[in-house]
Amino acid sequence: MATIFVFTNRCLETIYPGVQTNPNPPAFPTTGFALPPGPDAAFPGVPAGWSGRIWGCYRCATDASGSFGCSSGDCATGRVECNGAGNQAPSTLAEFALSGQGGRDFYDISNVDGFNVPIQLRDGDLHANINAACPPELAARAADGGTVGCRSACGAFNTDEFCCRGEFGSPDSLLAWSLAPPLLSKLAEPAFTLHNSSPMEQEMRYETE
Repeated sequence: MATIFVFTNRCLETIYPGVQTNPNPPAFPTTGFALPPGPDAAFPGVPAGWSGRIWGCYRCATDASGSFGCSSGDCATGRVECNGAGNQAPSTLAEFALSGQGGRDFYDISNVDGFNVPIQLRDGDLHANINAACPPELAARAADGGTVGCRSACGAFNTDEFCCRGEFGSPDSLLAWSLAPPLLSKLAEPAFTLHNSSPMEQEMRYETE
């Protein structure tokens, strides 16, 4: 049975969601599209068994040569469609596995690739504006100096402690973060909302880059 995905943009500017399907599952109906503020965009034909990631690209434009690009979340294809390419960090990720283990649908919102825009899901969300509180050493900046994303500590420093590798490569060795609570307490409206018509169960996972 196909699933309906509905996208809503709550920003003042157009967001360009990118979609990447994991290897082997059936494809999502699009790999990237323009999502202007206001009207919903619905994709009713998402097949059972689809799994992949969705993220938001913003501050996007087409240059004089006709190449499309974004200051944040770009998939570097020169087009709105990502055509199988993934996101450039930092990007907030919404990850899905439809009809997964036991026939259940799983999702999570991940900052393993850093943060760029708040994303809200129907049954669970991350709608903190982390950019507003991003430490300067983690900030990803556009050409005009504005903060367009907040890199993960791994992406910024590339050390074993922050990248969960070497002696830090197991859940038991994770650092206790004192930075996360104040960041996540600065709530803001989500950039866009994803509604999924299937019942979903949240899956909490240990993630590494």
